[in-house]
Amino acid sequence: MGARVGEFVRTRVFPSEPVLDAGGEAAASVLEGLRAEARAAGLWALPLPAELGGGGLDFRAYAALAEAEGASDHGPAALGSAPLLDVTMLDRHGSDRVRGEYLERLVAGELRSCYAMTEPDVPGTDPLRTATRAEARPGGGWLVSGRKWFTSGAAGAGLVTVLARTGGAAGDREGLSLLLVPTDSPGFRVVRELPVLGAAGQYEIEFDRVPVPACHLLGAGGDALDIAGERLALGRTLRCLRWLGQAQRAFDLMCERAATRDGFRGPLAGHQLVQQHVFDALLALRGTRPLVHEAVGLIAAGRDARTEVGLAKVAAARMLQQVTDSAIQVHGAAGLGPDTALPALFRSGRAARVLDGPDELHVTSVARRVLRGYGGRHAAPTHG
Repeated sequence: MGARVGEFVRTRVFPSEPVLDAGGEAAASVLEGLRAEARAAGLWALPLPAELGGGGLDFRAYAALAEAEGASDHGPAALGSAPLLDVTMLDRHGSDRVRGEYLERLVAGELRSCYAMTEPDVPGTDPLRTATRAEARPGGGWLVSGRKWFTSGAAGAGLVTVLARTGGAAGDREGLSLLLVPTDSPGFRVVRELPVLGAAGQYEIEFDRVPVPACHLLGAGGDALDIAGERLALGRTLRCLRWLGQAQRAFDLMCERAATRDGFRGPLAGHQLVQQHVFDALLALRGTRPLVHEAVGLIAAGRDARTEVGLAKVAAARMLQQVTDSAIQVHGAAGLGPDTALPALFRSGRAARVLDGPDELHVTSVARRVLRGYGGRHAAPTHG
């Protein structure tokens, strides 16, 4: 299966990237064609529940495919696995009505969803200061007001899960809830697109007393950070798997360039400094992959994986930037232009060090967690 996924991404998705990157009607048409091909090939929605129309692979089995699928930013969308986080969250924490109304449509690709947590005036690392509020509406339900930004895919989404304060004061953990908001509701607005280093796909959105049914509250209410933590652990690990796939792509491009390009002193592959780039990139790839799959194993087993996910996230982000930087250096000027995927891969690597929590957040949280295990002279370090 992994070979088939890799072949599909290389032969069908890679050539379509220029159109998909540009967006618009042409991109939508190409994406729908790729999705039809993926369904016909039996590659559609492999990690999503079989009873909802997916392939039914568990997370450990899907992890073996996620690198190949994620070698292109468009791979998950083309192959139907993009809604994995939302489907998992709604399946576990949504009401009966939410699950019945939305899950099959999400898996089928008929409906898109997004997740809105961070805000323009609030540090993304401190969700306790969330300013978006949801007030109880007379007769039941909620009225949501606030603004979010860097919400992936908001412009084309039919649903957005929003972190909002339903009670308590700033700093009160139990006062935060997650609500599922249909984007055709009155008062919802896409404010602007926020290109990330020139790449499209991120948006600022606004909620102006948006009505939300009571049954669209996820969980019991007030437990948003527990649900978000569960989602983040899975989401960060998924990103790491996809970053591995992108780094492998950059590594392959670098090696092909070195093996086929002649410089004024002979083939690039014979230059020691080029060999150094190849060695260091391979070492980074091989050293990062076990960290990521250790996190996969713990999450699949339902165990505490906070330390392992933090290590994997920082290592994979740094590795992707390092490998793509080396690949660009070996390509020279060609690595900066539009004829290879390297500029986009490098952009992903730089953004990776901020997405889902900056490196600094993970460094401090992992270190503090490890050091707590050494509080007593003979205390053993904790795992997880």
